[in-house]
Amino acid sequence: MMNVTPVVKQLLIINIIFFIGSQLVPVSYDLFALVYPENNSFRGWQLITHMFMHAPFPNISHVLFNMLALYSFGSTLEQFWGGKKLLFFYISCGLGAALLHVGVNYYEIHSLLSDVASLNLSASEIHQLLNADYSILFDEKGKMISGEINTILERVKCSQEQFNSIAQASMMVKSTVIGASGAIYGLLVAFAFLIPNAELALLFIPVPIKAKYFVPGLLAIDLFLGFKGGSIFGAGSTGIAHFAHIGGAITGFIMMWFWKKNDFNNKRWN
Repeated sequence: MMNVTPVVKQLLIINIIFFIGSQLVPVSYDLFALVYPENNSFRGWQLITHMFMHAPFPNISHVLFNMLALYSFGSTLEQFWGGKKLLFFYISCGLGAALLHVGVNYYEIHSLLSDVASLNLSASEIHQLLNADYSILFDEKGKMISGEINTILERVKCSQEQFNSIAQASMMVKSTVIGASGAIYGLLVAFAFLIPNAELALLFIPVPIKAKYFVPGLLAIDLFLGFKGGSIFGAGSTGIAHFAHIGGAITGFIMMWFWKKNDFNNKRWN
């Protein structure tokens, strides 16, 4: 078994500390998970901290699979590059994952808001509507509870279809992203660049596949499921941020291509 390298070891420890800490202090998910920038809970540090947060207990497969991949691919890459270069690459891929996820959400949210453009809502009113809690907007009989949000919707004569678009956009604004998967996908791409003929396998695919085929195939599945809204492990939406995976992979590919083209070597990171 390969020995864990120094920077990978530190990343594993940080992830484990975050995981244990988030179970002891559940409010940490509100502080450190990544939310859309128009969410009132958005903080700049979430672009970094989200990649150290994982699904809460008892769902430990999320953190276990990511840490296993970090150990397996990260240690190999650190032996090639050294610690500083690996850390720079890892964080950059995590940021790339966050940015593409937010970018895709921006497109989808504003596509939904185009359905309510005729209402002539102000920017502050749209912000209020996107951050409203629609789960408590109606009473037991289904009648809208009076309040500031109700006043806005009644004033502009919001139709049911327009209300549905606003509520759906609001759900996307309040959705959270956690996990190291985006950064891990960047490591996968780098591994395939450096050792393309290494054989890899998933638990449900017993036949080893060369990295140069395995990684593009995995990305193609993620891209398909990202548009479809499904999961590799089952039908239907599971809340997996597929475009964050793609963002990490694209960032990793661009960096590897740039480094190869410019012949970056380890001396630049000493």
